Amino acid sequence: MRNIGCSIRNLAAGAAALVCLSAPAAAEELEWSVNLTGTSDWIFRGLSYTNEAPAFQPNLHLTYGILYGGLWASNIDGGPLYDPFELDFYGGITPKLAGIDFDFGVIWYTYPAANAGGSMGGSYVEFKAGASFSPFSKFTVKPVFWYTPDQEYYAETYTIESTFAYELPALGIFTPTVSALIGYTEESGTGLWVANDDNYTYWNAGLSLAVEKFTFDFRYWDTNLPENANNVYDGISDERFVFTTTVALP
Repeated sequence: MRNIGCSIRNLAAGAAALVCLSAPAAAEELEWSVNLTGTSDWIFRGLSYTNEAPAFQPNLHLTYGILYGGLWASNIDGGPLYDPFELDFYGGITPKLAGIDFDFGVIWYTYPAANAGGSMGGSYVEFKAGASFSPFSKFTVKPVFWYTPDQEYYAETYTIESTFAYELPALGIFTPTVSALIGYTEESGTGLWVANDDNYTYWNAGLSLAVEKFTFDFRYWDTNLPENANNVYDGISDERFVFTTTVALP
């Protein structure tokens, strides 16, 4: 974890090799999509970033062959930041090899109101290395590793999580999918938000119903953080049910 330069070089070299192996022969076209999401409570790694209030989250996503990039936004009110909104920029590559879809990317989290107003907060960068594969029909596993280098407001952090999803037979006009996620995140160093209980496990389980351009998701979230005053995230890390609706355009 400490040799970040070497780790990033190794990751870049591996990604470059996968790009060469999966590069398409035909010319690619730039494609775009817009996702509009409304949720009863925005949960980020088990923590409510809206203080248990609803959120609206637009997302512009661009792809060009195995390259992708985009812009994502959400209102926030709670968690480690207390600013009106978050604006994230992201990009990466999605090569394929031996039946596995890889995803190597980077996200730049920004909080414009915090930066402009001088309140506690600040932008930071996080790296992603993920994969997606199907051990058998209709069942998908997506392990992901996230790494945040030590930055002004954020300590060095690593997060490991995995999603398991199984698509069920059609239910009328709906395509139902049951899924679950389990993750673990750990911080070290002297970042602004470091606390003894920043090392924790989080999980969720739920049902998604897809119909045409719409997806309706019903999900249970929880963490192993204690529900007491010793938990700096007390009140936003406990168990909860979340309902989310997303429409994909065009």
